[in-house]
This record gives sequence, C-alpha cells and structure tokens, in this order.
Amino acid sequence: MEPRITPERAGGGRSGAVEPAPARTSESADGDVRRRIPRTDALLGEPRLAEAARRLGTPVVKAAVREAQAGARAGRVPPDAVADAAVALLPDTAGGLRAVINATGVLLHTNLGRAPLSAAARQAVAEAAGPTDVELDLDTGVRARRGRTALRALRERVPSAGAAHVVNNGAAALVLAATVLAAGREIVISRGEMVEIGDGFRLPDLLVSTGARLREVGTTNRTTAADYAAAIGPGTGFVLKVHPSNFRITGFTRTADVGELAALGVPVVVDIGSGLLAPHPLLPEEPDAETQLRAGARLVTASGDKLLGGPQCGLLLGEEDVVRTLARHPLARALRVDKLTLAALEATLTGPPTPTAAALAADPTVLRARAHRLAAALRAHGVDVQAVESAATVGGGGAPGVTLPSGALSLPESYAVALRTGHVPVVGRLEAGRCLLDLRAVPPEDDERLAEAVRAAAGR
Repeated sequence: MEPRITPERAGGGRSGAVEPAPARTSESADGDVRRRIPRTDALLGEPRLAEAARRLGTPVVKAAVREAQAGARAGRVPPDAVADAAVALLPDTAGGLRAVINATGVLLHTNLGRAPLSAAARQAVAEAAGPTDVELDLDTGVRARRGRTALRALRERVPSAGAAHVVNNGAAALVLAATVLAAGREIVISRGEMVEIGDGFRLPDLLVSTGARLREVGTTNRTTAADYAAAIGPGTGFVLKVHPSNFRITGFTRTADVGELAALGVPVVVDIGSGLLAPHPLLPEEPDAETQLRAGARLVTASGDKLLGGPQCGLLLGEEDVVRTLARHPLARALRVDKLTLAALEATLTGPPTPTAAALAADPTVLRARAHRLAAALRAHGVDVQAVESAATVGGGGAPGVTLPSGALSLPESYAVALRTGHVPVVGRLEAGRCLLDLRAVPPEDDERLAEAVRAAAGR
C-alpha cells in the first residue's frame, strides 16, 4: 500500500509525515467498472455491430448492446468484452420467430407452424418479396387475375375441380362457403362431425357466426343418408360433410358417404381438413379432394399447410359456378392471401416433393440407422444417449390413429429444457422419463446441427 501525505500536515508540523492510504471500497471499484463500460454510441460504431445494424436494424442491435452492458454492470461480462457479448446476443433475423428442429415425431406440429416449406417454396417467396406481376399481365400491360398461375397449378393437381380459389386458412374457406351458400339458411350436418378444431374454436360456433342455421342430424356414432334426407327442405343451403380429423370413433358406427349425400339433390360441401389432394397409399382412410369431387361434392375445402406441405392457406375446389360465386363475394376480399403465400403455394404444387412428403415416406430402417449413427458419435463425447425405436404421427389433425415407425435418440429428461432453450432450439418429446428426439421429421441434412445442439446441451 502506497503512503500519502495528509493535507493538514503537508505545510507544517512534522515535515514529510505520512499515513497509509485507505483501502479501495467496493463502491469505488464498482464505479471504476462502470466507467470502463463502453458507451452505447461507441459500441454502435464498432464494425461488427454497425454491420448488424444495417442488416437487422438499429433497435435490435441497441437491445443487444444494452443487455451486454447490463451484464457488465452485474459483473457477468468483463468491460472490455461488452462488444463481443453484444455480438453474441444478436439474433439471426430481425423477426422474433426462431427456427427450431422438430424432433417431436409429429410431422405437422401446429405449435411449430405445421408444414415446413420446401427449398423451392422458400426460393419462390424470396423472389416474390419485391415487386411482382401478381395482378398484372406483362404482355398486355393490363390488370390480370390475382394468383392465376397458382390457381392453375392447383387445378392441374385436382383434375376434377372446375375451378379453385385460395383464402388465408382452412377455417376461412369454410366461413366463406357458409356465408355465400347458407347465410339465413340451414346447413345440415351430422352430430358426429360437430368438431372442435383447436385452440377452443368449435365448428358449430364458426358456422353460426356466418348467419347460417345448423340442422343437426343422426347421433354421435351413427348417421345415415336417411337422416340427412329427412332434414332437407326449402331452407337448406347445403349438406356439410366434415372429416373429424383430430379424433376417431370406433365400434358401432355408421356414416353416409359423399355419393349417398350427392344423390339427395342439394349441394354437398366436404371439409377434408388435411389438404390431401389425391389418394395416398400410406393413408388409405384419409379423404382427398379428387375422390370427394368425383363422388359428387360440389365444393371441397382444405388447408394448404398440412398434408399438402405448403404455406398456411385455405383451398376451395369445386364446380366452376360455385367457386366463381365464392370468389366474387365481398368477404373473399377480406380473406384473400398475399403474394408470398401464392408464390409458396405454387412452388409447393409444381416443385419437388415437400419436406412433409419426404418425412411421410421415410424408410424406418434408414431412420433407425441414423439414430444409431448419431448416438454412437454423441457417446464418444460423453453424452448419455441411446438409439431407440419410436412411433411418429402425422399431426395437424391428419390421419388420427396412424402411427409411423421411426428411430429416435433417447436422452435424460433434463435435456428437454436445455435443448429447447439452446442457440439452435430442438423440440423433442418426453416419454417414460426420457427425452426422445424422433428423426422422422428431421431432414438428414440437419443431423449434424442436431448433434451439435445435443453436445451444447450436455455442456450446459
């Protein structure tokens, strides 16, 4: 400790008298640390952060800077490392949504945004982000029908459809149909098809909100064509057939098929829900648009972000006069989709197989081999992991009761939170006290990212 001359003795008394300097207090040390923390404007001028501001926007970068400065004030970040800490805190994009790896074993997980877009669809969205010819005929220079190429692609995939229209989701498709065809009239529907479609929304409430009246027929487990016929009258707008996609009724059951209902002489609208456009060999009980239209349905509604594997949207396929009437109704303007959705939908319809299609068709033997390969590599890094067999599902309300053999990584339950909150979030599922990472919905090209996330979680 260095001596210092006291002020009162500096000019008198015993010349040169000294006394020990007081020890530095915690308050003075804290003040010194605070003085060493770089100012916000200086940090924003740091080359890496300045470039990030151009890419992400100044508010996003400022938020990272302030969080890093707060860490320095709390002693978690050295003052000379604040810039590095701020860079590490920067998000990949300016948006709040984070990309995750879906290892739940649910192909179309509603909480994870359902169908992941194909590379072709993502590229189409990027191309459509700027000015496009969405409503302009470049040859003539006059206004053209919105989304005409996407609608043409949709009709080509469903040849039995005389026309097609697209709205912003599956529920909107049904709302538009009910508003146009049955406002002030009756919709005849089986009691066994009065479903809740998720997040507390119920089909009866949705339909009644359009001004239509519901005429319930049959029972929960059995409804025949005769039940529908007895309810049809002058006030009938249409008969609605709903695929109860998120549950199954088994045992003593009976339902009327579309062919029987079409013979009753009133329009039949079929809500297939899952967006399957044609029969699929792995899903023999899942209704598809082409089959329903051939059977006599005048209109089919579906979602685009489920088994079709495209963006969120609602599909309306059916007889030309019906679809044209729907498309020209004022409500259709409020429910229309934007150019990005149209671009993604068309690329989904015309491009290579979607990630959903690939996951659905994945070979269980290959999935199990991937799980064993990943588990061996992770054990070499000291991770407590085993490769196990698993059972995946379609999800998104599609193919209830159908299980898809798969392979998975089995980790201690404590990994679930660490994986979910990591730099690359991984969402698995808890089963029998273990965290399972099912590979059926994980593209093979993401295996290394998944392994890296597991190693990081082990370190945490």
